Amino acid sequence: MGEGGGWMGTRMARAGAGEPIAVPARPMACRWHAARGRKLLAIGLGCLLAGGCSLEGPLPDLAIPIPTAYRASAPAPAPPPPIDWPNLFRSKELTALVVEAEYQNLDIAVAVARIAQADAQASIDAAGLYPTLTGDANAERTHSAGTARSKKPPFRSTSSNLFSFGLTASYEIDFWGKNYAAAEAGNLLAEASRFDRDVVALSTIATLVTDYLLVLGAQDRLRIAHENIRTAERVLDAIKARLSVGTATALDVAQQESVVATQRATVPPLEQQLLQTKNLIAILLGRTPESLTVVGGSLDRLAIPRVRPGLPSQLLLRRPDIAEAEAQVAAQNESVASARAAMFPNISLTAQGGFESLLLKTLLRPEAATASLAAGITQPILDGYSLEGQFELQKGKLSEFLQTYRKAVISAFSDVENALVAVQQTTEHERLQVLAVTASKRAQDITEARLREGTIDVTTLLQTELTLFQAEDELSQVRLQKLQAYVSLFQALGGGYTPQVDPQPPLDISVKPFIPVPVTALSPTP
Repeated sequence: MGEGGGWMGTRMARAGAGEPIAVPARPMACRWHAARGRKLLAIGLGCLLAGGCSLEGPLPDLAIPIPTAYRASAPAPAPPPPIDWPNLFRSKELTALVVEAEYQNLDIAVAVARIAQADAQASIDAAGLYPTLTGDANAERTHSAGTARSKKPPFRSTSSNLFSFGLTASYEIDFWGKNYAAAEAGNLLAEASRFDRDVVALSTIATLVTDYLLVLGAQDRLRIAHENIRTAERVLDAIKARLSVGTATALDVAQQESVVATQRATVPPLEQQLLQTKNLIAILLGRTPESLTVVGGSLDRLAIPRVRPGLPSQLLLRRPDIAEAEAQVAAQNESVASARAAMFPNISLTAQGGFESLLLKTLLRPEAATASLAAGITQPILDGYSLEGQFELQKGKLSEFLQTYRKAVISAFSDVENALVAVQQTTEHERLQVLAVTASKRAQDITEARLREGTIDVTTLLQTELTLFQAEDELSQVRLQKLQAYVSLFQALGGGYTPQVDPQPPLDISVKPFIPVPVTALSPTP
């Protein structure tokens, strides 16, 4: 449609400074409305004499300045993230949960239902491309009063029958492409609904993986908390032993008891987080919490995935939300063309044929046949600005969708940059935190040994204990954050989504009969 090839084309070639759509100012109503009828009639007659004219405007410029590389990554092409990217964590339980979510998640099911609605709406929008044919059969009996037929008596009433059977066909000649544009807009919106399903699926899987990591992180923190409690109780026993021989005070015992109680108090919130996160996973699987058992394990048992972001221009082909926004722009551009064409004359053809008779037995005789053929042209002249308002409305929506598309592209670049920074910084944070835990553990072993020897004060021991406990808990949280950063990176790169169109040749958007995709093919059952 219009200039520039297809609505998708090669997105990687759309690099450059795009200018926002400038919405024209509304002309003076009186002047425009007074001359509107004459102008449109002259244009319509001129186009009819010339054999037709194009009402299509140029495709909106979707170009967005694309960086040559991400700041947090070396500029190099890379293959798209694999479809089964959660398998890279090497967890059989996680892989099984992801597979179940792909089939049972209710949000994905809702998105599939929206695809069925969009397909049906596309069929409705394409109905104007085809003629309509209706059949009718009537049987009528009429009783006329005698006083209505004569002014003087005798008055005689009359009765008569009328039987008819026929077909009526009508067709609107889509000379200006109004119906074609409306049909193509419906097709593109149906395509956008499929991209929306992919967006929902990608978000659902990323949320599921993140929740599973939260389960493992909570389990790790619970193990650390219980280990810290045992360490604190062991130290408390040592202090009590010193108290029995007079080398410690009751204050020393009370302080260590406070440490033990503090560590025990960290357990209930972690238990709550663990149970509630498992419930969230059950919801993602479309199941009740009581029917799901998540074993979990430890973050240390997961593999660290390897992923390369590639070039920023590749991102335009990997994100279903960008594809959805682009399809919406293309669909709205067709709606603008349809609204523009509605200002021009409508040409319609109507044909009727059938049989009509006073007697049922003579209804199908040749002499009972009737037929009529009519052609008409209708030109809007004064409509209270309805058509103009509809045209301006569609142009305003086009501008809105175009800005939404540009925001989706820029947000995608930002998502990748943020995820890359998070991966780098959390990896470095983990390395430094491991050193901190190692040093704290060594200090704890030394102070505990000196405590038993009676060569260290309790205050130093308490500080060493708390430092170790905090360092170990912090290390568990940093590991969780690092793995979550990888999940965010996979999601930002469009992991799990494969474009269904070849991006190299421009996509042909010429109007063709719409063939809906069976919904069952999009929502298989195990």
